[in-house]
Amino acid sequence: MTTDIPALQVTVVGGGMITHDQLLPSLYHLQRVGTVGAITICALNSAPLRALAKSESLRRAFPKSGFVARPDLVEGTKGTSGTDRTYPDLYREVVRAMPPGQLVVVAVPDHLHDEVIRAALEADQNILCVKPLVQRHAQAAEIEKIAFEKGLFVGVEYHKRFDRRALVAKQDYAAGRFGEFKIGEARLVEPWYYRHSNFQNWFVKEQADPFTYVGCHYVDQVYFITGLRPVNVSVVGVEGTFPNGNRAFMWSSGRVIFENGAILNAINGLGYPDDAAGSNDQGLTMFCEDGSKGALIAHNDSWRGVMHSYVKDAGPGGTLFNSVSPDYMKYVPWEGEGLKPVGYGYDSVEAIVHTASRIAAAGAGLPEREALARRRDLIRQVDERGIIATPANSYINELVTEAARLSILHAGFPVDIVYGDTPRVQPQPR
Repeated sequence: MTTDIPALQVTVVGGGMITHDQLLPSLYHLQRVGTVGAITICALNSAPLRALAKSESLRRAFPKSGFVARPDLVEGTKGTSGTDRTYPDLYREVVRAMPPGQLVVVAVPDHLHDEVIRAALEADQNILCVKPLVQRHAQAAEIEKIAFEKGLFVGVEYHKRFDRRALVAKQDYAAGRFGEFKIGEARLVEPWYYRHSNFQNWFVKEQADPFTYVGCHYVDQVYFITGLRPVNVSVVGVEGTFPNGNRAFMWSSGRVIFENGAILNAINGLGYPDDAAGSNDQGLTMFCEDGSKGALIAHNDSWRGVMHSYVKDAGPGGTLFNSVSPDYMKYVPWEGEGLKPVGYGYDSVEAIVHTASRIAAAGAGLPEREALARRRDLIRQVDERGIIATPANSYINELVTEAARLSILHAGFPVDIVYGDTPRVQPQPR
């Protein structure tokens, strides 16, 4: 790939599942086409980094690719307690050592996003953050202000915005082909094996729940398609216990009311059968009308017309029969070496990285005041375009997250979202 824009150095903070399944493969491919330079991955300890380095699927797809591990793969691996040493603040040192204007990828548990983002902004770095950006609107507003003042780009990785089905629906809705959204339902239930993963160490009641972790995808998608803002949220959780004894909301049922009175109901959880076809269950149905006719948007996002039954090498969850969806993230043969990642998971990362590159390079060679003005102008354009989620154009998600956390921790009572000069959430009077 020929480009006049320098390749971005990238530091990924967090070495868990999303890094292995989506972020690192996307960055590896962007590295081999020249958009990304050196890749560093920083984690709390070296165990997840060793797993990434040994991953057979990554080795097969990217035989010549690698990353710098922080901490080192063998550094302090086993202490006297028999567990890896932890380095909770190492990412700060790593991010500060980067030249300004590069890219930090935030892939840590939701409740840690705010502190990692602020450390990256203090070091003058652009940011790609997995969804949701943060858990409170006030945090998002501060991040937006700090980033804009410095001319730094913050992209939130709501990858379902890059699903071609969502883009077609957005375009057709804007053209009036559906009328107005009135009621709908969404579901996203992740696999049972999540309960045996690192989730059991952080996905506890006080910090997370299924609605704000995965249900947020579909709240954002309805907003993305329709432009309608949520005004009321209520979420009820069903508790369970992880294998390590931690209590969590394993299931949730949420209701979101939008400013036109439309309703979205969402069920979410960590419990899709590991032996079932495919690796999760997800989809969105939206009923619309124009007063004289009804209309429908129906997306089955876990089965898209492809079924595979194997004789060996079982698919996700260990099953020999799978409803294979190639649309989120899959490796496929291509004209180059190894395999190529395809799907809206890759498209989303690619768009955010390319945008960060373009903004970082804007005004190169100009006095800083002029360069800053150019970067800010490009940030405004991305905000207004509304395809990539940013703090400015997707702030409703932080309001919904904040309202949902308040609701689920108080037995599902309704929480209003109030807009205006200072958007906020407030419980409905009892």
